[in-house]
Amino acid sequence: MSISRVNPDSLARPSGFAHAVRDRDTVYLAGQTALDKSGQIVPGGIVEQFRQAFANMLTALTEAGGRPEHLVNVTIYLLDIPDYQANGRAIGQIWRELAGSEYPAMAGIGVSALWQPEALIEIQGIASIPAA
Repeated sequence: MSISRVNPDSLARPSGFAHAVRDRDTVYLAGQTALDKSGQIVPGGIVEQFRQAFANMLTALTEAGGRPEHLVNVTIYLLDIPDYQANGRAIGQIWRELAGSEYPAMAGIGVSALWQPEALIEIQGIASIPAA
């Protein structure tokens, strides 16, 4: 079977989903909010939550055998688009710090709510890992 489910021990334990699913060379990354290892949303605003959510997604990607440059698509769900835009420089700096300066196809989508009431952002992605 070519499909494997990936649930890193360093992330909060998933319930009813997998953090990542790898099918051959493609990795589907579940939406990640700013949950810490204990399952609590990190304190602070959009910048802190972006850092945690993006780091969570990259942790799942790494565990699945990928690297940030393998991301081909990222979708960011936001409760407050103007807040995200106002903090764009800091968020961009975090992206470059964690993933470098290669960017995938991306979308930012405004939503009215996320799964955890304290969450301001959720990030999901797809990666394509080159054959060895």
